[in-house]
Amino acid sequence: MSATVSEQRDETEALGDLPVWDLSDLYGGPDAPELKADLKRAAAEAKAFQGEFQNQLAALEGDTLAAAIARYEAIEEVLGRVMSYAQLVHADDMSDAEAGRFYQNMQERTTEISTALLFFTLELNRLDEAELEAKLASEALARYRPWLRDIRAFRDHQLSDELESLLHEKQVAGRSAWIRLFDETMADLRFDFEGESLTATEVLHKLTDHDGAVREAAAKSFAHGLTRNIRTFALITNTLAKDKEIEDKWRDFTAPVSSRNLANFVEDEVVDALVAAVKAAFPRLSHRYYALKARWLGLERLPYWDRNAPLPDDLDRTIAWDEAEQSVLQAYGAFSPDLADIGRRFFEQAWIDAPARPGKASGAFAHPTVPSAHPYLLLNYQGRTRDVMTLAHELGHGVHQVLAGPQGHLMSDTPLTLAETASVFGEMLTFRALLTAETDPARRKVMLAEKVEDMLNTVVRQIAFHEFERRVHDRRRSGELTAEELGEVWLDVQRESLGPVFDFDDDYRVFWAYIPHFIHAPFYVYAYAFGDCLVNSLYAVYQDSADGFAVKYLDMLRAGGTKRHKELLAPFGLDASDPGFWAKGLSVIEALIDELEAMD
Repeated sequence: MSATVSEQRDETEALGDLPVWDLSDLYGGPDAPELKADLKRAAAEAKAFQGEFQNQLAALEGDTLAAAIARYEAIEEVLGRVMSYAQLVHADDMSDAEAGRFYQNMQERTTEISTALLFFTLELNRLDEAELEAKLASEALARYRPWLRDIRAFRDHQLSDELESLLHEKQVAGRSAWIRLFDETMADLRFDFEGESLTATEVLHKLTDHDGAVREAAAKSFAHGLTRNIRTFALITNTLAKDKEIEDKWRDFTAPVSSRNLANFVEDEVVDALVAAVKAAFPRLSHRYYALKARWLGLERLPYWDRNAPLPDDLDRTIAWDEAEQSVLQAYGAFSPDLADIGRRFFEQAWIDAPARPGKASGAFAHPTVPSAHPYLLLNYQGRTRDVMTLAHELGHGVHQVLAGPQGHLMSDTPLTLAETASVFGEMLTFRALLTAETDPARRKVMLAEKVEDMLNTVVRQIAFHEFERRVHDRRRSGELTAEELGEVWLDVQRESLGPVFDFDDDYRVFWAYIPHFIHAPFYVYAYAFGDCLVNSLYAVYQDSADGFAVKYLDMLRAGGTKRHKELLAPFGLDASDPGFWAKGLSVIEALIDELEAMD
């Protein structure tokens, strides 16, 4: 049976005082005079900027162009601050109509202002290469060389100024509106569970309950709630896939994933090699591990709701927030005191929002905001070991964002593939510290199994998600997919990736519908597998030669978006374009499964 209301209250109290973020470092409220003043000033400066520089860039000297970029960056940072605040207010309670309206209004207003700036990058991309190189003799302009390199990577896919302006302005009534519909629909959903009405976060939490009957009931309830809304989710998915197909065709991208790869500044063949390596490893990794897990649970086959079931020896204790904070910061500090000092600021200065509550965005994220402010972390902390790992993960993002901030608004952002490096490395530091401190053999086995499951979720599950997206986007080109067809693609991919030990009933065919990455950022998901395999290799370098590693690691994070993956990994002797690179990362997971088999 599930926990009683009294037991649930006791569990909540056991978490301790969970922090709530203070967004006043951005603005004091949606009606804050500072916010209105920023919008007014940004609008005036954008218009003035357009009047001064449109159709003039080719004639500018290097120093003058550098000054223009600095002005452009300053305006964009103000708009970024406004939208960061609006996004965080919306994420705080997506069921609040006023928060949704504020978010939409800010999107529309900032889009209107930024339309006046759109000419700038389009015109920069029309500069002849030799012409730009001559301007880059200016020391002031040379500072922006990485940013110019990155925007010019899209030159071959740039449309006319009129079309680019149209697409930019229509986004608030197109893609962004569909994303908002998805987010608010998910936030409003309630799932009936033994007389209670639970949010998605709360009911999914029960899939890690020790009682198999609770896990099954939670899975059925979640499936029922998604099914009631499946036509809406199918419409959103089909519409966004078609929207992407149309834009990709106009921009001349060869495959649905190509635009994401370019945005990540990673070659198609590198991503193809990663995907192929992980898919080839399915039998050695997920298939083998879940067969082990079924045996540990005393089952011949695993129902899908037991994928994240705790092991029999798992004490399933509630980890208070203070203990989670201490564990993560100690692990960070043992690696680098500087890393821990930055991480500690998140806890001391109300940069984290931890409680799970109705209407709040599900899952977890780190929002970088803008360099003139600081990042914020959103969690839904419920006291499980996985929640501690999520804290370590998101704090890694946050620390990375702080370290990269001095690069400035245009160059602090990191491609998704490399953005996951600091987060996954933070998880690894925390896991290794906890494992070293644990002396009980049974508990060590549980911890190793949990780590393997996390790695499978990060690598195998995310590549399965990538494969689902690829098949959906490919098939969408021939016409709209029904919810049933989407479910069939989902089930096929899950069977391939998780292995023959699993039983998937018809209820599971709707579980594709709640994955936000498919909606928010198509083909984002492979970045997790990229980051995990990269960190496995990176951590092996650290174990072999710890001296000086932390200094090089922090320098890598400080680089932000100024360097590509080859440049960043070269100091560690790593190369993601090496065909053997991914096999090396996957072998770390395989070795942990070997260790678990030896304990069996």
